[in-house]
Amino acid sequence: MIRVVIAEDEPLLRSGLRALVERDGDITVVAEAADGVVAVPLVREHRPDVVLMDVRMPRLDGIEATRLIVDDATLDDVRVLILTTFDEDENVFAAIRAGAAGYLLKDIGPAELRHAVRGVAAGESLLSPSITAKVMRAAAVGRRRGRPELVASLSAREREVLARIGRGLNNQEIAEVLFISPATARTYVSRLITKLDARDRAQLVVLAYESGLVDL
Repeated sequence: MIRVVIAEDEPLLRSGLRALVERDGDITVVAEAADGVVAVPLVREHRPDVVLMDVRMPRLDGIEATRLIVDDATLDDVRVLILTTFDEDENVFAAIRAGAAGYLLKDIGPAELRHAVRGVAAGESLLSPSITAKVMRAAAVGRRRGRPELVASLSAREREVLARIGRGLNNQEIAEVLFISPATARTYVSRLITKLDARDRAQLVVLAYESGLVDL
């Protein structure tokens, strides 16, 4: 059973999210919070697999709450999935840098939401296509930090894999493009996370652009 905490300031939306994620019987909501001040202690108490975190909440927003959860060494197994109606560039970058495992918009379908929760609980990192596009556009208009030193220690093949991650390809797609096995692609992704000191795949997307590796 996948255990979830929902942090959302609108009571009706909290109820709706609970009903949607619990529909198939393999996900259960163990606690709900109306803001980050309440959410963080609840996460420490219940130690869920996934936190569904809204961005804009009173008192303590979802970005700062995510940062507090990720920085807590006792919560290493907890994964945060940002779920919001907002897709501003600043929120996307801030959420990923805070350590969120994924960033999805609330216009996704119920089945997609449950799939996202299962994927994040299994250790995957998720960015919706529109969010990946936001990252790419932000880089294109000059928001890239320009840190080529990030990839200086990478091999040519590692840089190729990182570039594909930056463009939103999954492991199967990377394997097909580079003519390697999916298992080898997974190995490269794990190696990149270690070498670049990234928390997960979502942060690799940002690093690909910050390093200037992905040329738009």
